[in-house]
Amino acid sequence: MADKADKWPENVAGKFYVDEQCIDCDLCRETAPDFFTRNEDGGYSFVHKQPENEEDVEACMEALEGCPVEAIGDDGDED
Repeated sequence: MADKADKWPENVAGKFYVDEQCIDCDLCRETAPDFFTRNEDGGYSFVHKQPENEEDVEACMEALEGCPVEAIGDDGDED
C-alpha cells in the first residue's frame, strides 16, 4: 500500500501520488499517460497531473489497481 509520507516530491498536489516503492515498470504510464510520467534521472513514475473528471479518475484507479508493487496512492492531499 502506498504511503503518502514516502511520495516523490514531483507529484502534483491532489488525490493521487506515487511513492518510493515504484519499480519503474511503466504500467501506470501506459495505462494513464495523461497523469503519470517518468523521472528520467531517478527511474520512477510520478503524478504530473491530477484527474479532472470521473473518466480521468477511472484511468488513475486502473493504474493504481494494476500497480504490481502498490506504489500508487489515492489518499493524497487535496490542496
